Amino acid sequence: MPISSVILAAGQGTRMKTERPKVLHRIAGKTLLEHVVCAARTMIGKQQPIVIHGYQGDKLQQALSAQDILWVHQTEQLGTGHAVLQALPHIPDDHRVLILYADVPCISENTLNRFIENTPENALGILTAHFPDPKGLGRIIRNPQNQIIKIVEEKDASESIRAINEINSGIYIVPARYLKKWLPKLSNKNAQGEYYLTDIIEMAIAEKILIVDTEVTHFSEVLGVNTLQQLATLERFYQTQQAEKWMLHGVTLIDPARFDVRGTISIGQDTVIDVNVILEGNTIIGKRCAIGANCILRDVTLADDVEIRAHSIIDGAVIETQSTVGPFARIRPGTHLAHHSHIGNFVEIKNSSIGIASKVNHLSYIGDSEIGEQVNVGAGTITCNYDGASKHKTIIDDYAFIGSNTSLVAPVTIHAGATIGAGSTITRDAPANQLTVARSKQQSIANWQRPVKNTEKEVDTSRR
Repeated sequence: MPISSVILAAGQGTRMKTERPKVLHRIAGKTLLEHVVCAARTMIGKQQPIVIHGYQGDKLQQALSAQDILWVHQTEQLGTGHAVLQALPHIPDDHRVLILYADVPCISENTLNRFIENTPENALGILTAHFPDPKGLGRIIRNPQNQIIKIVEEKDASESIRAINEINSGIYIVPARYLKKWLPKLSNKNAQGEYYLTDIIEMAIAEKILIVDTEVTHFSEVLGVNTLQQLATLERFYQTQQAEKWMLHGVTLIDPARFDVRGTISIGQDTVIDVNVILEGNTIIGKRCAIGANCILRDVTLADDVEIRAHSIIDGAVIETQSTVGPFARIRPGTHLAHHSHIGNFVEIKNSSIGIASKVNHLSYIGDSEIGEQVNVGAGTITCNYDGASKHKTIIDDYAFIGSNTSLVAPVTIHAGATIGAGSTITRDAPANQLTVARSKQQSIANWQRPVKNTEKEVDTSRR
């Protein structure tokens, strides 16, 4: 039976105490709503996820404008049952409906798969959890045969019911034809004056519809975000899950509590990652790599046996095998480092290719350049690639040697085997296999006197 997904995202999130809509806050660099939309897509195939929005819905649509979503406006927030009712005209009768919440971002694909597989097509499925502190959550009520017979919201619960720690996650899978029959019959005669989706449990029992419950592996998967403290708690839960996943794949994390993933990543076995490393975007790390402390890698591809030393930022680059970068290096988008290349401390490289076994080891800027094989770039070298209006290219051919403190004014070519004397400013092409020097002649002035600072206190008479 096909599955449609309804994601409830109409709440105001007043307890967040921020102007930003609650579901646009981020975990691991992605909005809460994006996390849930991605989880839904894995279950529904080509179907559009349906997002029920209300408060600041235009901002939600703008933030997820690249996503293929069916947006449905809930003009009044009258409860979860009323919210799902708004989606029903868009769902065929022969579908099952997976109901999710935009502020429950850590629900895993594995759990949803298990949940759906565990629930027969004509049954009502409910995802449950045991919470150490269930305050504020609806409680699961069971009969002596351990069957679910009711869900009671905390505001409507007695003290004995509040002592129950099995909670309703709010995540259901229900045949659409049942919802179309039940939801118009909901009543709002309760402490909150809302139409509770949970009341469909009693309706299912009255019609002898099978109710199947599935418990989550970890209660944090169904923990909602209502405060910034809860947001931080789920951020750490998410990162802990990521750390455990990669350690199980043979990756060494020096301190799993200081490892952050903010994108889609792949890491090869026997890679070692030091503390405070952040991996963002689409990042691929090969086998036997070493990532030093306090590094940020964003949209990066590292081949096997690459070393990124401490305090380096790598962004939008491809680095080939057995290369070394850092410490304190900045590699910017459009950079390609061939194998056995060396980029050292306080070096910045942008939109450039560095050839096999070439070295840029100290305090240099290389931008919009093509550097060949076995080139040595001395300390303090810069490519002057921008004239105030346009970018220009510097080409350094194989086996060239660039002396320290050299400025290469683009467009310019340093031909193969050329040597550039230290301190030169090169404005014209340098011929192959020759020494090129471009600096003023050194002079010494015999009787020159260094200026001496006047130590007497100067009196300001300008205001007299």
